[in-house]
Amino acid sequence: MASRKAKFTVGLFVAGGLAITVLAIVWLGMSRYFEKGRFYVTYFNESVQGLQKDSPVKYRGVAIGRVESIGVAPDSKLIQVILKVETGQKLDHSIVAQLKNVGITGSMLVELDRKKKEEPDQAPVLSFPSEYPIVASKPSEINRLLQGLDDVLKHFKSIDLKGISDKLKLTLDNANSMMVDADIKGISSKLQSSLGNADRILKDPKWEKILNSVDHAAKSANELMKKAGNSLGKVDRTLVRMEGFIAENEKPVSDAVMDLKKAMVNANSLLENGAALISNTDDTLNRLRVQLLISAQNLERATEHLDRFLEVIADSPSQLLFGEPSEPRMLKPDNRKQ
Repeated sequence: MASRKAKFTVGLFVAGGLAITVLAIVWLGMSRYFEKGRFYVTYFNESVQGLQKDSPVKYRGVAIGRVESIGVAPDSKLIQVILKVETGQKLDHSIVAQLKNVGITGSMLVELDRKKKEEPDQAPVLSFPSEYPIVASKPSEINRLLQGLDDVLKHFKSIDLKGISDKLKLTLDNANSMMVDADIKGISSKLQSSLGNADRILKDPKWEKILNSVDHAAKSANELMKKAGNSLGKVDRTLVRMEGFIAENEKPVSDAVMDLKKAMVNANSLLENGAALISNTDDTLNRLRVQLLISAQNLERATEHLDRFLEVIADSPSQLLFGEPSEPRMLKPDNRKQ
């Protein structure tokens, strides 16, 4: 009996362990289906080597989800990557996905970021419908670098290196033939002779006098420039003072200018009046000349009358004292006496 009980206990323990193991496996396998999150899909037109299921999905370095599945798109050209965002964040049309390497292990993750305003749309064109909301994608940095290198190699291959080499060789040949044809020895001897002549000219005492004269002229010019600079400085200061004086006495200066204008106007009118007065004086002189002539004639007649009067007095001087008797006057009667 004891052996049966022990066997039953061991069998029950083993069965319970197996049941717990099966339940744990089922729970761990099904737990993901009960996790909350939103599903999105993105398509890459490049190799996703290193990206695996459950690889992290990050938004600017912060983990917000994981890769749910990786497969080939229905057009058999693009790679379809289904993303599960577990933080409750909603991805709109301004979000763009990009593949990035994780260190030096070769594994990759999906990096999400907002597309810049001036950044062009580099997402591949889709020709089929999608089950989940689509997140736009752009090439990875490595892919863009490889594309740039490919473009550089294409441009390098398009260069006509053989033509450039032939032209360079022809140019060098022409230069070599010119050097051979040129009389290098004669040119060298002439250059040496010219240098000797220049040395003799420089050793001439006259040349030293010329240099001294030039030095003296330069010193004189320098002193003249200094004096001119001082004069310009004085003129500048004078102008500044005049500007300050005018600024401080703006109203009196303006009044003086107005008075000067009035004086000029008065002088003009005075000159006009003087001209008119001279013309009037000419008329007055003419009239005075006429009047003097008339007075002279009257004086001549008066002189004649005076001569006749003197002649009468000389003939009968009693008339000067007595003259002729005046006519008698009639007196009016005085009525007050009555």
